[in-house]
Amino acid sequence: MADLVINRDRLLERHRLMASFGDTGNGGVIRPALSDEETAARSAILDLARERGFICSVDPIGNLFIRRNGEQGNQAPLRIGSHLDSQIPGGNFDGVYGVIAAFEVLETLEDRAISTSVPVEVVIWNNEEGARFSPTTMGSGVHAGALPLDQALAARDTNGKRVDEELARSLEKLGQLFRIGLGTESSGYIEAHIEQGPVLEASNTPIGVVTGIQGIIQLQVTVSGEEAHAGTTPRSRRRDALFTALDLIADLRALTTDPDDEVRFTVGRLSVLPGAPNTVPSNVVFTIDLRHPSEKILETIHAQIIEVAATFRTSCHIDAVTTLASPPVCFDADIRSLIETSATSLHLKSAAIASGATHDAKFMGPLCPTGMIFIPCRDGISHNEKEWAEFEHMVAGADVLLRAVSKWASPDIAN
Repeated sequence: MADLVINRDRLLERHRLMASFGDTGNGGVIRPALSDEETAARSAILDLARERGFICSVDPIGNLFIRRNGEQGNQAPLRIGSHLDSQIPGGNFDGVYGVIAAFEVLETLEDRAISTSVPVEVVIWNNEEGARFSPTTMGSGVHAGALPLDQALAARDTNGKRVDEELARSLEKLGQLFRIGLGTESSGYIEAHIEQGPVLEASNTPIGVVTGIQGIIQLQVTVSGEEAHAGTTPRSRRRDALFTALDLIADLRALTTDPDDEVRFTVGRLSVLPGAPNTVPSNVVFTIDLRHPSEKILETIHAQIIEVAATFRTSCHIDAVTTLASPPVCFDADIRSLIETSATSLHLKSAAIASGATHDAKFMGPLCPTGMIFIPCRDGISHNEKEWAEFEHMVAGADVLLRAVSKWASPDIAN
């Protein structure tokens, strides 16, 4: 079926629709997990799915599944998808592109009356970004058994709102959904995404065949000191939680500086209490995001961070808790070959590329044959309202996804 391609106009229409939910007016969105804006985006996709007669389900952590049945309806589905939640603020392509591309694949299969041997399901993962609730990739982590459900449901945002409470509030607005369990079997998983880096654009390559994802460890560090009057308390008598935290961060930054510039060390959030201009801070909480492609090096640096925090000389108390430990993942060779040959059949240049960012596909890797399709993004910018992907690249990635899905789920189709 040489003419098997997606509906370009519909893909653009769906992208514009999703961009309206949480629109900042500056080219980006604010659509954190389980917010009213993300719930509205999810609801819009579900409405479109119900119109097509697809089966809509949800699991206990709030991952959504949109199924088009295959000839063998009792077989494990091939899953495709990504997430709809954003950074605060975020761009209009991270995550959402993978969802609309996957949904377009389902609609094209339906339009062309293509029968698949196994069901094909679009997955919309909950709280991939971790911008509102920590840790990141929460929905896929719970699905894969890497994160306990009760721990995830008890997580709170900066306003003290819990995941379980916000999930219940969101589900009330999403209409009738079938309930399914965690960790349901998949025959495979493919995720389309913007690269979030500059490599593909620099080489003028429209399709990245992702080889795997580097490891990530996240920690939350709490520094507890004592409130004191800013005007009357000498430095020698202070237990200043903020200065202690800044000194510790400086030491950890030096520890994680490597000559090859492969270690990724980020302090992305820092809160200070009581937050009064004339009071010595008594409590500081900050996050650490640590990444490296080598599991051994990642574990070594992680242990060093814990040791430095435990032995840091200060009058304050320091508590470092690991909130996420996800080792590097290599993607399935057959899936990678499938993506490459699908690109070739469309006369699209492709290249192997490793992912520096983490994705939900990382947790799917140990469960089933898994792969990712990258498309370029302008200047490698992501997690930013300036994030941008060319429409031609969006179409190319969706076409490759469609070809890969049809070859996997309907091997008899000549692509």
